[in-house]
Amino acid sequence: MRNTQDEPSLQDLLNSEKIRRRFEALLDKSAQSFMSSILTIVRGNSKLRECSADSILAAAGIAAALKLPINPSLGFAFIVPYKGHATFQIGWKGFVQLAMRSGQYRTLNSGAVREGQIEDIDFVTGEIIRGEKISDEIVGYVAYMELINGFKKSLYMSLDEMQAHAEKYSQSYAYDLRSGRKSSVWSTNFDAMAKKTVLKKLLNNFGIISIDQQSAALATALQADQAVITEDGFRYIDNERGSEKIVPFSDVIGLPDGDDDPDDTPDDNDTPDNKPDDTPNDKPDEQN
Repeated sequence: MRNTQDEPSLQDLLNSEKIRRRFEALLDKSAQSFMSSILTIVRGNSKLRECSADSILAAAGIAAALKLPINPSLGFAFIVPYKGHATFQIGWKGFVQLAMRSGQYRTLNSGAVREGQIEDIDFVTGEIIRGEKISDEIVGYVAYMELINGFKKSLYMSLDEMQAHAEKYSQSYAYDLRSGRKSSVWSTNFDAMAKKTVLKKLLNNFGIISIDQQSAALATALQADQAVITEDGFRYIDNERGSEKIVPFSDVIGLPDGDDDPDDTPDDNDTPDNKPDDTPNDKPDEQN
């Protein structure tokens, strides 16, 4: 793992009392297994081992605050390297999990659309008019949500729109297109990335984003997705130039006072699965 004489190793930080107490404040009895999963993930990814320990802990801290596991096989949240920094990235399953926890959503889903399945879209209401499937060819992606109060909304992105989005917001994918390589997660798992993107856009535009504790977790996830934690807040470095200074873990998750009950601690960028060691990371989706 990356380490210099002037900075502690990831193992040293995880062994420290202060870091252990922070994770325990967030996860209680699950803290030890979560901290072990951090080491397991980093040891299995050579590019993560090149990232700063602070950035790894910052990304893991966001996942812990959101109560999302970072095991890549589960698909809820991920720690992904990019240019020497670890980014927090949430999967589409993570968005669904946080939305359902809020108690505001009856249904939330996203998926691929085959040729013929959408006949038209009402340009006034945005309502999708369904048709009959003609073939198995994927022509776009759709996300749908229904709130407990009865509000319903769907969002459709054609395959061309999705590809244009990926090329615009992922430098790695744009590089793949120019070079003919397949290193970006958009190149290796386009379907999962597309499902996440259309769902994220739907939630950003029409989801309930409030300041109450349960709904705030979803707002935090939308903002933190594919970000490195920096002095200025969340930074989406795959779409920026220049180096980024990583904020220490202590500035991401505040340490509660000794008398605080961990159970009272409030819950405070896009990968569908763990990327192989030689896979560059993808930039965050648009934040609008």
